[in-house]
Amino acid sequence: MEKVVKSANKEAEQIIEWGELHKIETCFDRAERLKPCPIGETGACCRICHIGPCRFVGRNAEEEARGVCGATLPTVASRNFLRMIAAGTAAHSDHARDMAFTLLAVASGEAKDFKITDVRKLYRVAGYLNIEFEGRPVNDVARDVAVRLIENFGRQKGEIDFLSRAPKKTQERWKKWGIVPRGIDREVCEAMHRTSIGVDHDPDHLLLHGLRTALADGWGGSMISTDITDILFGTPQPVKAEASFGIFKEDEVNLVVHGHEPTLAEIIVAVADEPEMIAYAVSKGAKGINLGGMCCTANEVLMRHGIPTAGGFTNQELGIMTGLVDAMTVDYQCIMPAIAELSKKFHTKIITTSEKAKMPGAIHIGFDEHRAKEIAREIIMLACDNYQNRKKEGSHITDKFPVIAGFSHEYIEYMQGGRWRASFRPLNDAIIAGRVRGAVGLAGCDNPRVPATGLHRFLAMELIKNDVLVLSTGCGSAACATVGYLTPEMALENAGPGLREVCEAIGIPPILHLGSCVDNSRILTIASAMAAEGGLSDEIAGMPAVGIAPEWMSEKAIAIGCYFAASGVPVIFGGESPVAASKEVTRIMTEVWFERFKGALHFEPDPEKILAMALDYIDKAREALKLKKYEPGKFGTEKVLMDMAARREIERAAKPHIGIY
Repeated sequence: MEKVVKSANKEAEQIIEWGELHKIETCFDRAERLKPCPIGETGACCRICHIGPCRFVGRNAEEEARGVCGATLPTVASRNFLRMIAAGTAAHSDHARDMAFTLLAVASGEAKDFKITDVRKLYRVAGYLNIEFEGRPVNDVARDVAVRLIENFGRQKGEIDFLSRAPKKTQERWKKWGIVPRGIDREVCEAMHRTSIGVDHDPDHLLLHGLRTALADGWGGSMISTDITDILFGTPQPVKAEASFGIFKEDEVNLVVHGHEPTLAEIIVAVADEPEMIAYAVSKGAKGINLGGMCCTANEVLMRHGIPTAGGFTNQELGIMTGLVDAMTVDYQCIMPAIAELSKKFHTKIITTSEKAKMPGAIHIGFDEHRAKEIAREIIMLACDNYQNRKKEGSHITDKFPVIAGFSHEYIEYMQGGRWRASFRPLNDAIIAGRVRGAVGLAGCDNPRVPATGLHRFLAMELIKNDVLVLSTGCGSAACATVGYLTPEMALENAGPGLREVCEAIGIPPILHLGSCVDNSRILTIASAMAAEGGLSDEIAGMPAVGIAPEWMSEKAIAIGCYFAASGVPVIFGGESPVAASKEVTRIMTEVWFERFKGALHFEPDPEKILAMALDYIDKAREALKLKKYEPGKFGTEKVLMDMAARREIERAAKPHIGIY
């Protein structure tokens, strides 16, 4: 019998096989045993009231089936989908709210272990909000920014502030179709109201509100979180790090930060280097303290400090199974409750840190930004104490791969022209000339129901071979990192000749690590900047760009996909469609959304078809924009790409310029 590959990652598969020999169950085993409900999987089950649940089955369910209340299948499928969007938006935006209140506490002097790290980014955000910053104390500006951003959550009328950062034409589309979000909490609340029994029954109307709610995530919660994290901890710049299970050290205390909220992780990074903490680890028999990350908390500290990552969602159990993790702190989102039970088979301590997210079997040490360093030291000392309990059991892995991460909007802009001439002109010109075919945002989770991380890896490689620049976030970035795909050498070895030329000239890898899942908002601001630069589309809609989430599993991914679709980007999800039972809902999300917004949402389980669909969208967008036809290896000669040496010469010759950047 042919062996079933559960993870496309060689090191992960090795640990899985070790676990099977020792009768240790993981998410891969549970995914194999627990098959999806065929009715719920396609959106054909309604359980929002106690008359039901009502199942919509049969050959003619779309036309004939009715729930007890009379709801049709398209109504039920669209309500279910809207609730997914609302949950995903709530997750990202509640994270953003935490960050906003942390910024306010820092600005008010209440959280003394933190500071405003990137004043330039603070001033840039203040400029978006029309808050005066010239000649004012930094903390006063930060306080005004925090208060203004907090208002975006509870605002009842008007619109969220960061919509103004989108191209004017994009904003006009939103206004035309009535999907301008007012306040983040209002849209989530209204989504839940509309989908309760007896309220909104029109599938198109429900899905339009889904787009409005998703926009509150992308141009609201996620963008707020990204900007505040940059302000507090620094806007990322390229940094070298390592990835995979080989990051764990046999002779040091291994402490893993896991989840999505970076505040505690940042303080742990700072405190772990204190001489007192190092001495404490040594007193327990270790040579030092080794920090590693999982999921998006990993991405946050990876791109700012070079802290290595052990991977994404499906790697969290496997990290414990190395036998080398002394403690794992978790905050919220994408935490498998299985890790608490699994840790009992090893020596690992699982520590929950958020009052929103506890689990049976874990130690709880609640994080409070007012006592940040004190709590971080407590956690590190607990990990050090546990080092002595380490056992020999485990699948010890030594392989690891180099990573270059940390490509923020600001740094990509800087790389193309220096501080005084920063722009997206070189990238626009490369797309216009056909050197770069287009761009793909490759994002989303990794999923144990497919060979995990394999679809990300396949698509990333095939896209760059076809001269498509890849912008990667979240667990998609981790999937690429843990096989060595996030290095500039990738351009030389695997990218198509046009993309390779551009990457060499600008000095970037062909797959750009942009950060965590909330940092998909960076792709929105990059697309807006490219539209403002001119030469391509004057809005996000119509650009030769596509979003792909090949292994998605979280409701957050659905919210992300929908805010890209509403912004004008076609999006392709891997796997089966959660609205497949309804042809009408599928038609709205593909044909109707594309007609209105030039964005769409597709679900396709075949990775070869995902690739073909993405390239087709890109090529048709190029044709509609009347750009030079893409021909592999054949480029126009109208534009000349300057290398960094030439740009630095221009910068040196430039007169001093007063400005933020």
